Amino acid sequence: MDNKINKLLSSWEEMGDSHVGSAKDTPLRVDAFEMDDQLKIELIAKHFKEIMHVLGLDLSDESLKGTPQRVAKMFVNEQFKGLDPKNKPVATLFENSFQYREMLVEKDINFYSTCEHHFVPIYGKAHVAYISSGQVIGLSKLNRMVEYYSKRPQVQERLTIQIAEELKSVLKTDDVAVIMDAKHMCVASRGIKDITSSTVTASYHGKFNNAETRNEFLKYIGFNEA
Repeated sequence: MDNKINKLLSSWEEMGDSHVGSAKDTPLRVDAFEMDDQLKIELIAKHFKEIMHVLGLDLSDESLKGTPQRVAKMFVNEQFKGLDPKNKPVATLFENSFQYREMLVEKDINFYSTCEHHFVPIYGKAHVAYISSGQVIGLSKLNRMVEYYSKRPQVQERLTIQIAEELKSVLKTDDVAVIMDAKHMCVASRGIKDITSSTVTASYHGKFNNAETRNEFLKYIGFNEA
């Protein structure tokens, strides 16, 4: 039995590292939102308390006894709030009254996400750009879109694509680009324990598939042209 369990754990580890099964949409059950937030918090706290017990921690200690509830609230209300569509930012569009037809870039957007393979942090900076097709969006909404899709268990490739697809949908244009540069604590704190490397992902669409437009974007955000 132990040998079977070890083989199964090994196969899961290999799947996680190679991103097998990753898709553009976050994998969610059809009943994901039937349970209200308060019940989710209660159940997560109950199960996290059991995890701490299995690890041998003394839950009667003053410092630890409130941890299960704190973790549960953090998961539902903060760290994974981007799973729930009710938290999706509402993007209001405005007419491009200045007739600004050049590239708009919002760079160095800080984001914090969670690796879905080991449930440890992914964090870094996002850079987004678009060329207006006649309407513009409030700048803070670009930051909020990045935050919304970051606040869920993620792989960086999917996160990059989701933000780009949302921008295309909201702005009604294909002319968008997203670059994300991130540190992965599953690389820095375990396994190879490389604390200096970062991962860069990109999603280019429309005019950004043109080398000249793409290189202009890269220049604005301080990335050297490849």
